[in-house]
Amino acid sequence: MDKEKIEIKPGFEERYKKIFKDEYELFLKYSFKFPKRAIRVNTLRASIEEVKEQLEKIWNLESIPWCEEGFWINGDRRDIGNHLFHQLGKVYVQEPASMIPAVVLNPKPGEFVLDMAAAPGSKTTQMAAMMENKGGIIANESDYKRLKMLDMNLQRCGVLNAVITNMNGLALGKKNTRFDKVLIDAPCSGTGTIRKSFLTLKMWNKKMVEKLSRLQEKLLESAFNCVKKGGIVVYSTCSLEPFEDERVISNFLIKRSDAVPEEIELPLKRDSPITEFEKQEFHTGVKKCLRISPQRNDTDGFFVCRLKKL
Repeated sequence: MDKEKIEIKPGFEERYKKIFKDEYELFLKYSFKFPKRAIRVNTLRASIEEVKEQLEKIWNLESIPWCEEGFWINGDRRDIGNHLFHQLGKVYVQEPASMIPAVVLNPKPGEFVLDMAAAPGSKTTQMAAMMENKGGIIANESDYKRLKMLDMNLQRCGVLNAVITNMNGLALGKKNTRFDKVLIDAPCSGTGTIRKSFLTLKMWNKKMVEKLSRLQEKLLESAFNCVKKGGIVVYSTCSLEPFEDERVISNFLIKRSDAVPEEIELPLKRDSPITEFEKQEFHTGVKKCLRISPQRNDTDGFFVCRLKKL
């Protein structure tokens, strides 16, 4: 895609030159690049060995370092969802960076887990497989229209330990239920996923970012209220906006002394977390967050933070 034919708002350009500095053009190059297709083997339906044996007859698979079940499909493949293995739930078509939050949360068999914004189900199905269908998952989705897709994916992938709920995520923190682990993959501006939809650039504006950041802070507060003492909350976005990422975590850490950010050690290339932006300095705890831009690993951009509740 020729970036010269795509309208980039002056405000976006100014802001992202501050973020990426001399890598701004490289960021655009990878943001406009055709995304590499990837799959995650669903171990509830098939073994990694079985899937590799069959799919390597037709596709060139490359392991994704941070997810044992994940594989890039090299070449110009657009029809992965038509393969029988996908229809049978043996594989899930999933962007590699999207696999990171569940890996970081690391749910175990027998645990009680909340996926606060679950649709369409990529991370819920991934966690169910990690848990071997043991324990329980509350797969919550606030948007009623997205429940059908969530339900279809859970059924297709053989998920037996999840219950779907349709609630506002902000209300969940007011309930008495407490979970071992909570994932909040928050609604965001999606500036790490421009390669999926160039409408992201058209829709982007500073007011939207500020509005989303206020919602994200409330959702993180709600998620943290849902978790037991000693439990884990993972906050993630597919945005590269410092105000949706580091500032959300910074403001939360300032308010909550019982929240401790933990290191995220994964075999991938990463960006340094942003510690100050537009004259705002952030809590030192943001240094433990994971930030990756598209040019690091040829994936979507993502932000992930792992928090432990004291």
